[in-house]
Amino acid sequence: MISSSNSRDYAGKKVFVGIDVHKRTYSIVAICEDAIVKRWSMTADVEACRKSLLKFFAGALIRSVYEAGFSGYRLHRELSSHGISNIVISPSSVQKAPNDRVKTDTLDAQKMAAQLSKGFLRGIEVPTEERELQREVTRLRSQLVEHRVAITLQIKSKLFYYGITGPEDCRKISEKFIDYLEQLDLRAELKLSFKILVEQWRHVTSQIKEVEKKIREQSRTDEKVTEIYESVPGVGLITARVLANELGDLRLRFKNERELFSYTGLTPSEYSSGDSIRKGSISRCGPSRVRWILTEAAWVCIR
Repeated sequence: MISSSNSRDYAGKKVFVGIDVHKRTYSIVAICEDAIVKRWSMTADVEACRKSLLKFFAGALIRSVYEAGFSGYRLHRELSSHGISNIVISPSSVQKAPNDRVKTDTLDAQKMAAQLSKGFLRGIEVPTEERELQREVTRLRSQLVEHRVAITLQIKSKLFYYGITGPEDCRKISEKFIDYLEQLDLRAELKLSFKILVEQWRHVTSQIKEVEKKIREQSRTDEKVTEIYESVPGVGLITARVLANELGDLRLRFKNERELFSYTGLTPSEYSSGDSIRKGSISRCGPSRVRWILTEAAWVCIR
């Protein structure tokens, strides 16, 4: 059943809103008393979205939901700061029927609104703006390190391709190795190729050092939490800051170890039925960067 929102009084009523967020548009569906009362699309503007909801459903208790993704939490903060109870959910938490073969933005918004009204959806933890900015620094470092690894592989590949190094050469690319490379008597074309790659390597390395300086500043301003993480064997300054920025203060965020393990996706999956019990690989829910950094810390601890 679909009714017009403009002809109804929503004062004191609960309205459940699903918002399918895209770069240019929002598709929105609202449900009240188990009936779809309004569907509409609009330009992706967080302020305009908030004003529309408060205008269409004046006096109502509005609850809204959208999926976490590229758009971040600006919409969540805008809605929450004006009295709209919003949650952000993982895309995988929306239940889908096995025979559901039709997908549109409006249907996605409708599913979210309907499941929100039935209490099926649970929001993820939304970081504070301060912690979101802090973890931007450690995430930037990870991106730069990946970029430097790619440049390093290009240099090594060319060295091997032209017979400058052999299969047993395991030297790491460092300033000392770069100095050795620059002293080699090479043809002009090859020398230019290495010159460009070396400049890129040095530039990214200097950027990593600049970011690590900021990470050390974070550590000094958040010394207590950093010390707690660093007290664990295998966890150094960088790992401690990554975990602190991604997980925050464990004592405040998680009720027990079970919640923490579930969030990190390190709990084993299970496929059991009747007398058959099968344990699978880890669930891989939650942020992959946390699992990666914990695995690296474990290897350091083992060594």
